[in-house]
Amino acid sequence: MKLKFIGLMCLGLYLGSPSLSNAQVRDTLNYKPKITAFIIPTAFIGYGLVSLGENKSRDLDRTTMNELQEDHPLFAAHVDDYMQFAPAVAVYGLHLAGIKGRNNLLDATGIYLLSEGIMGGTVASLKSLTHRERPNHSGFNSFPSGHTANAFAAAEFLKQEYKDVSPWYGYAGYTVATATGVLRMYNNKHWLSDVVAGAGFGILSTKVAYILYPKIKRLIVGKEDSNFNLVPSYQAHRLGFSFNGTF
Repeated sequence: MKLKFIGLMCLGLYLGSPSLSNAQVRDTLNYKPKITAFIIPTAFIGYGLVSLGENKSRDLDRTTMNELQEDHPLFAAHVDDYMQFAPAVAVYGLHLAGIKGRNNLLDATGIYLLSEGIMGGTVASLKSLTHRERPNHSGFNSFPSGHTANAFAAAEFLKQEYKDVSPWYGYAGYTVATATGVLRMYNNKHWLSDVVAGAGFGILSTKVAYILYPKIKRLIVGKEDSNFNLVPSYQAHRLGFSFNGTF
């Protein structure tokens, strides 16, 4: 089981690497990823969908669950409820610290909200359609893991915003996301395939959001030379935001 955990952590670090997508120009919404950037999340989703049948992937689900419960039968930690948001929170923390990312804070927020919308709608629909029972028998909404999807969507968001500053931001985000997925299994809330599929949906949702957001913004604003910015500020012992923009 330790080897599986190490493997998942290594994969998380690999996913956080900027080598999986095109180098981006900072402060621009022009996102044109290579097709290869979609291979891993698509494979993750495919693996999860295949597991919905009775096959070897389901056998792996059961053996993984049995090993975890045998080694840690009383394990219970709820830190994963908060860890899923950590990479996204880091984006705002870095902006507040004056470390500029790829986009201004308003555009970054728009992209993140769009990603969450895509991910949330997809996950909620699949939970209802698949009606898979959780390993701890607490419900029939196991597939895919929403916590994991949210964590990986946030990790990809952090990676895209700050990979041109340092690849370590991506590594950190994906490490936290991977740990979130692992904790979902340790807490016996999800099968391995739920977590793998959730990771795929999370990553893919954010990548799609980066593609769609500029188009949606142009439709709403009406022209491409509009300039908006949302800047975090700290005055009189209060945290706030200042907005400026031109149409």
